[in-house]
Amino acid sequence: MTESILILDFGSQYTQLIARRVRELNVYCEILPYYKYNTAIHNLKGVILSGSPFSVRDAAAPNIDFSLFRNKVPVLGICYGAQLLAQSFGGSVQASSTREYGRTNLSSVNQQNLLFAGVDEHSQVWMSHGDTIVELPKNAERIAETTDVKNAAFSFKDELTFGIQFHPEVYHSAQGTLLLENFLKNICGCKQDWTSASFIESTVNDLKNKLGNDKVVLGLSGGVDSSVAAMLLHKAIGKNLHCIFVDNGLLRKGEFDQVLSSYEHLGLNVKGVSAADKFYDALKNISDPELKRKAIGKTFIEVFDEEAHLIKDVKWLAQGTIYPDVIESVSVKGPSATIKSHHNVGGLPDYMKLQIVEPLRNLFKDEVRRTGAAMGMHPDLLGRHPFPGPGLAIRILGDITAEKVQLLQEADHIFISLLKQYDLYKTVWQAGVIFLPIQSVGVMGDERTYENAVALRAVSSTDGMTADWCHLPYDFLAKVSNEIINKVKGINRVVYDISSKPPATIEWE
Repeated sequence: MTESILILDFGSQYTQLIARRVRELNVYCEILPYYKYNTAIHNLKGVILSGSPFSVRDAAAPNIDFSLFRNKVPVLGICYGAQLLAQSFGGSVQASSTREYGRTNLSSVNQQNLLFAGVDEHSQVWMSHGDTIVELPKNAERIAETTDVKNAAFSFKDELTFGIQFHPEVYHSAQGTLLLENFLKNICGCKQDWTSASFIESTVNDLKNKLGNDKVVLGLSGGVDSSVAAMLLHKAIGKNLHCIFVDNGLLRKGEFDQVLSSYEHLGLNVKGVSAADKFYDALKNISDPELKRKAIGKTFIEVFDEEAHLIKDVKWLAQGTIYPDVIESVSVKGPSATIKSHHNVGGLPDYMKLQIVEPLRNLFKDEVRRTGAAMGMHPDLLGRHPFPGPGLAIRILGDITAEKVQLLQEADHIFISLLKQYDLYKTVWQAGVIFLPIQSVGVMGDERTYENAVALRAVSSTDGMTADWCHLPYDFLAKVSNEIINKVKGINRVVYDISSKPPATIEWE
């Protein structure tokens, strides 16, 4: 049975980084909002409490019932989590007179403590807090400090409960990974045996038991997630998996034929469906991004349902949902704070009467790629940039027309082709062109033009949760701009997006 670490999220921007570090240490973990503690998690080995933008001193500060897990499994509180532990059990937390943010160094470390075994006395750590623990609970002892933060880390004397006021999950904490491994291996007793191979074996077995001889229908997109999900299902149920690839008219140039061709050698049972006109009709005169997503989702379900009914006795719908989809669709403060709806997350209309199966629901994107590689999938397929489910509809700001889609397809094709030609494609996490809802004056030949503007978007990331804009070479950007303006009639201006996530999202809508 897979060992699990539970991460309770209090809203920190770093919570997903904690999960990634734990996964990188070959230990399975799950993130839940602090108010959704689940006692039913199998083989729970420990609990990590995240940081938070809130102060434990606020009347409305997030809180939890520690009796659910304290003294049952080891606990590690990080930043807010440490301060909540201290305040809840008799310590004192106050606003710090020296708000500490950024790099600092430990000034003393108790290396005899299991959590700090092997950690250097002056190791660099990353602080990000305005409050500080001024008094520890009576049954706790200090195990690390910095020049400005006296109680940088502490542990309870009679239990495996720890608190640290710095962030070991960020790269700036030089030995943060060692500290986390100490907690997972030496304190929680994790075997560190959660690998791609073990995930494939357990997932295929679970799918066999869950699905039996039932038929499953899956909507392929040509992307990494749906492709890897399809291969896992194919391993489990073979020809009982029926894949449908819908051309919604919002794909990249030539993508429909390319995707169908790419699946020929995987042995998958795939049917291609052309339905562009239905999607254009559904999107007519719609400019609001969320309404676009809903219109596309509704139309996709209608087309998909029609095709699924042509397959006799289908009982399951498979989706390529991955962990960031799930995390971003659940807010620590409730659904009202959700950034955007995800096409892979949510329910189905009652009339479809299909159960959902999501083989990748608990994986980050890089874990999905590793899983595909472990199944022998081609690197070109696994290395494809992420592409949004609603396609080019959310890269066209404003209403959607076939003419705009064609212009964007041509511009996007030039950008992506040149990234590959200049050997930059693999260094970029995600790239695309955005069609802007403005026109600008230009001069082409001896004529004055008033045509469309587009923005290039290219970001680097590891899982899509955070992203930095790529510093592409100026001569390359000049080449892309020149090619688009010269070859795509109707576009006379190209700009480059230099926004990072956060505060901007990767897509513009």
